[in-house]
Amino acid sequence: MQAQLSGLFLKINIQEINMKNMLIVEDDILLQKVMRRNFKGDFEMDFCESKVEYYEKYSNKKYDIIIMDISLKGSGNGLELIKEIKAEPAFTGTSILCLTAHAQTKMRQTAIDSGSDLFITKPVTNRVLKDAIEFLLKSA
Repeated sequence: MQAQLSGLFLKINIQEINMKNMLIVEDDILLQKVMRRNFKGDFEMDFCESKVEYYEKYSNKKYDIIIMDISLKGSGNGLELIKEIKAEPAFTGTSILCLTAHAQTKMRQTAIDSGSDLFITKPVTNRVLKDAIEFLLKSA
């Protein structure tokens, strides 16, 4: 029994080592919960709601992918944060998916110009979001 438990523990640790790191910068708590449920087991996830929180808690951690909303709590927005993250050498190769309710064509271009690798408008199906993330991870 103990050997089986040890083997199970080892499998869990191997899975955690192989998991990719995802940061979700989103101020909508309900959407955070949905993403947590949808990506549980596939990614190690961190969540933050503002530019300030990002710098206080997560700016020194390496991520494989970042999902960024444009409208965030407090001062600053997702587009500014995308520019700042992309300017950091440590984040070379980190894909950023801009997921926002801002559906205007001009906003899409502004997000891409800011450094977003992909722009998707809300609402979005889980399948489309998962396919987009898979595409970005393979492209990196």
